[in-house]
Amino acid sequence: MHNIFIIYTGGTIGMVKDETGTFVPFDFELIKRNLPDLSRLDYKLTVHSFEPIIDSSNMKPEIWIEMAQIIKDNYANYDGFVILHGSDTMAFTASVLSFMLEGLQKPVILSGSQLPIGEIRTDARENMMTALEIASAKQDGVSIIQEVCILFDNKLFRGNRSFKYNSAKFEAFRSPNYPVLVEAGIHLKYNTDALLNNIDKEFILHTKLDNRVAVLKLFPGISAQTIKSVLDSDVRSIVMETFGSGNTTTDSWFLDLLKGAIEQGKNILNISQCKVGSVELGRYETSQGLKAIGVLNGYDLTFEAAVTKLMYLQGELEDQKEVAYWAEKDIRGELTVND
Repeated sequence: MHNIFIIYTGGTIGMVKDETGTFVPFDFELIKRNLPDLSRLDYKLTVHSFEPIIDSSNMKPEIWIEMAQIIKDNYANYDGFVILHGSDTMAFTASVLSFMLEGLQKPVILSGSQLPIGEIRTDARENMMTALEIASAKQDGVSIIQEVCILFDNKLFRGNRSFKYNSAKFEAFRSPNYPVLVEAGIHLKYNTDALLNNIDKEFILHTKLDNRVAVLKLFPGISAQTIKSVLDSDVRSIVMETFGSGNTTTDSWFLDLLKGAIEQGKNILNISQCKVGSVELGRYETSQGLKAIGVLNGYDLTFEAAVTKLMYLQGELEDQKEVAYWAEKDIRGELTVND
């Protein structure tokens, strides 16, 4: 019998309509009533429900820490973990848990749905049943999946490579810069070459997160005052979303502002506004100046992974130079370094 630990945080999967017709959070009992097949599985399911149930828009570091601690506390007794979570911030949670759960040798799979489980055309049943099957899958007694993932619409993605791109389709998530890990058709098709293997690593829980991170999204015509207000904010690092492969204006006032923030000890991590591709600092003239003043290369990090990776690194490291060093390194399969 497979032992699976389910963490129910809330989300659309367990919602019902109130008297006004608005969807409101309910509880895991609703899910069990609408999934009679659960009782037919050769699984022992243990459920931990958050109290109160959380709308994923209210997700925050304190809840991530609690989630990670629950997994650590139950790690030895279960084959895998399924987290039922609202889709809006699911990629943030998957990303941060990938950093917090170092050396993970069991699957932690986040899933949910676009329609509540009680709706006729819901995607919740398929998502949950597939997540449970993958969470229990082993080969020669070893878990096939040894990382934090997102399961949606018959595809399993690496959590820190994923983002929600569609709020109206069942195909809510994509991972364009990294292959799909599992495709669920008649059979589960595992992309073994793309999976993490942590079998010889020690499982370590990290619970320190420092959320002193700001975001600077560039657009043509952005004012110096707007940029200055972000750079002057009380943060340790700034995620800067740039054009194309990491390009920005070459105006001297802009580079001077960035240089000043870096000289004050702040890290500026350059990621692209494009969803596909990678930052290539120095490839074009419009990014050569950034490289020269010490802007960090975020390569193909998703926005969600960039923000949560900095929170994790800042929680672990006091030295800003160490944070900068590891920000550019692949530590959990979250980025591809282009030589």
